[in-house]
Order: sequence, then C-alpha cells, then structure tokens
Amino acid sequence: MVRSEAQGRLPGIAPVSVVDIGSNSVRLVIYEGLSRAPATLFNEKVLCGLGKGLASTGRLDPVAVERALAALRRFRALSEQARATDIYVLATAAAREATNGSGFIRNAEQILGCRVQVLTGEEEALYSAHGVISGFHDPDGIAGDLGGGSLELIDIRRERLGRGITLPLGGLRLSETSGQSLQKARAISAEQISKAKFLKDGEGRTFYAVGGTWRNIAKLHMEITGYPLHMMQGYKVGFKEMDAFLDTVIEGGDSKHPAWQAVSKNRRALLPFGAVAMQEVLRAMKPARILFSAQGVREGYLYSLLSDEEKASDPLLVAADELAILRARSPEHARELTTWTGRMVPLFSIDENEEESRYRQAACLLADISWRAHPDYRGPQALNLIAHSSLVGITHPGRAYLALANYYRFEGLQDDGASSPLAAIAGPRLQDLAKLLGGLLRVVYLFSASMPGIVNSLSFRRSSSPDLDLEFVVPHEHADLAGERLDGRLQQLAKLTGKRLAFKFE
Repeated sequence: MVRSEAQGRLPGIAPVSVVDIGSNSVRLVIYEGLSRAPATLFNEKVLCGLGKGLASTGRLDPVAVERALAALRRFRALSEQARATDIYVLATAAAREATNGSGFIRNAEQILGCRVQVLTGEEEALYSAHGVISGFHDPDGIAGDLGGGSLELIDIRRERLGRGITLPLGGLRLSETSGQSLQKARAISAEQISKAKFLKDGEGRTFYAVGGTWRNIAKLHMEITGYPLHMMQGYKVGFKEMDAFLDTVIEGGDSKHPAWQAVSKNRRALLPFGAVAMQEVLRAMKPARILFSAQGVREGYLYSLLSDEEKASDPLLVAADELAILRARSPEHARELTTWTGRMVPLFSIDENEEESRYRQAACLLADISWRAHPDYRGPQALNLIAHSSLVGITHPGRAYLALANYYRFEGLQDDGASSPLAAIAGPRLQDLAKLLGGLLRVVYLFSASMPGIVNSLSFRRSSSPDLDLEFVVPHEHADLAGERLDGRLQQLAKLTGKRLAFKFE
C-alpha cells in the first residue's frame, strides 16, 4: 500500500487499473483496490471510434488508431502516477475482428508494458454477466451489453450463467451497416436477435441493460420524466413504458428539449440505433422490467479475480462497512447497531424480509458518516451522501430507505421538502421502516454518545404493566445517562409506532 497521510482511503489495499479498448471508446478506470465493492479513484475515456468503418473495410480506422495509442500512453502514465500495482487491459469487438487488429494490439502492449487480453465474444458476455452479478443482489434475468461493435447477451440466475452469445449489433456498427437508415437497422437487428433463442426464457423476468449508449437512454428518460434520483445503477423502467419511450428516441423526439442536452453530442447520434437494438431485444424477450447497470465488463473482470469467499459477500454491506471505517466516529458502534436493531424491530410488530434486513443493516453502518458536518446540516448531508453514493447491490427504493432513515435520525420523524422526493421512491412500506429505524437510532445514539460498548446492554421488552406496551430496559450502572431529552425521543418513537413506551432502570 502507498504510504500516505490520507485517511480517506482504505488501508491494506493498493490501486489497480483496468483499460478497456472498445470499438467506440478507450477508457481507463483506476480502482481503489481489488475488493467486492471497488471504489473508483480515477475515470477517463476517449471516444476514439476504433471500429469506425470496420464493417466496410475490415480494418481499424488509422486516425482512430493513432488517437487510441496516444490515449494509452497517457493511461499508463496515469496508472503509474496513481501507484496502481496492476494494469489489466481488455480489448473487445473491433480489435478481435479487424485485419490490422493484431498490429494495433502489439503496439498497445509495447506502450502499456503488459499483455492485452483480446476477449472472445463469449468471454465478453461472461464478464458482462459477472459485472451484473457484482452489482445486483441475486440477479435473475438476461443481461445485454451494447458496445460500439457488438451486443452480448447472456442468461443469469444468481450465480448460474447460460452460454453467452455475441451479435454484430454495436451502436457504431449498426449505424454503419444500415447506412444510417433506422428502418434497415431494425431489419438487421431483428434478424440477428432471432439467433438468441434463449431470450424467450426471459419473459416476465428482468433485462439488465449494460453499455454507454443504453445508459444514456436511461439518462434521457430520467431527465424527461423528472425522476428525482439521478443514479444510474439500478434505475428501473417497466417494459411497456420503456417500449413506448424507445419509440420517442427512435423518432428523434424534441431534440431541442433541455433533457436531450444531458446526452453528450458524441453519444446522441448513436442513441436511435441503440434504441432500435434494445427494442428488438425487449420485444423478443418480453421482460417485466429493465434495470440499468453501471457495472459491466471492467467490474466483471475484477469480480472474476476475487476468491470464492469474497464473491459470496454482500456488496452493499461491504461498501457500507467501508464507509463506516472511513467516516464514522466508531465503525464498531455502527456494527453494534446492526445487531441491536435486528433484535428490536420485531418487538414493534415488524417482520422484515431478507431485502429489508439488508437495508436496515446498511443504514446502521452509514448512520454516523455525516458527523463532521455542522449539527444543523448532518441530516441533509447524510441524505445527499447516501442517496448519491456509489453503492451497489441495492435498488433505488432501497437507496431511498437508507438515506431517509438517516435523515430522520437527525432531523426528526416528519417529512419535508428534502425528504419527500425520496419518500416517493421508497414507497409506503420502506418509508415506514425508515421512520422506525430513524426513531430507534434517535433514542439509542443519545445513550451511547456514538461510542461502542453500551448498545447491547440496552433493550426493549414487552411490559407486564397494563399501562405499557414496551419497556426500554436500562441497567442501573447506566442510570446516570437518563435525562429529559431521552424521554422526549422515546415519546416521539411512541407516537410514531402507536405503542406505549417508558424507561425501566434495573
């Protein structure tokens, strides 16, 4: 590990670089380290267009080759500057198909000082699937990764994968082979997608959309619909709604609408072709929903390097624990809360499912990450940090729950203009659970002073008194911690839950 005074980095791991040489873009991502939930230290791409003209010439565009090699020189220097211990280089459709691809790869290897792995179409599908597995909890559906030169499709049932297929339907290639005709692009897409017979097995399941062009379609959908949480990972759209929206993208819509300006000019031209390819896949598959993934081949490749034990760990809880290490006053205290709240929640007539339990634990781990802010702004900062963090393994409603629970913990158990947009995403059930957790944390944090060692000695229990529902039992050795403020917090929780509560010292 690099010696540094910085405490904003996790100890014990060293940066790793992944260079992705695609048909449209060449990208460098430097990750904090090889872990179940790797954080991004640096990210840069150059839209070189290596695959431009490949369909007609069979060769990589010479101008694009020079741009790509120049970018790779910079990427090596950046990796060295970031003290990356390893550089993994992956090349996809354009490099493996072009007649001059091998020469380009030799030059790239000389510049980077390491081997370039030219992925087969099947390997590309496999790593895309691993990217989805690394970013979603128990995924079940079909993943599609649209690059500049190819489309990879593969069936995923948790850890079990089908055989991947690669089709020559990348956005850049499709625009060229169709002669910029969307009608021809649709015919080409339909013919190629008919080869993916397993798509029919995806009916009623989830389609996981991977790739820059498809993410920009999602970004456009967010802007046009006014969706309040601009977070790509896990963004969900129903099949019928997505099909209708793709019609709008294909037809061009109102390209002067401010929402379209959110998409870069370089991507905008390929958007209709990406929409055609997606629409043909969706109509062949008939999924219940589309989930967009910010994780793809790069993250999937890193996931493949992990041990079986690391792969089996929960990425949401790993990332939340890491944030606690980096930002909480006491990570040990945060972990105590995950156990304590798990024991207390059932006493309030709540039966959590597995997903809700995961969210509660993550919310507890994140409950103190905004403590360095001014007391008047700890709630808003917690809301913003959590809602917009790079967490994976969580849905958007779950993300809203985590943010709301910690907002309520600081700001009180009522909604306002800051919490209402996320409450709408969370839905009634998760909003109620977030308020309960926020109420519990408001009580127990005043007892513990945010330090470990006391939480597990406190507990609610059912009361034998006809005037009470639950007693909050406090050992006598901690009786000096009692006070008016605690009484007020406990009665807030009583009002929220409709249960009669009181302290019991014994």
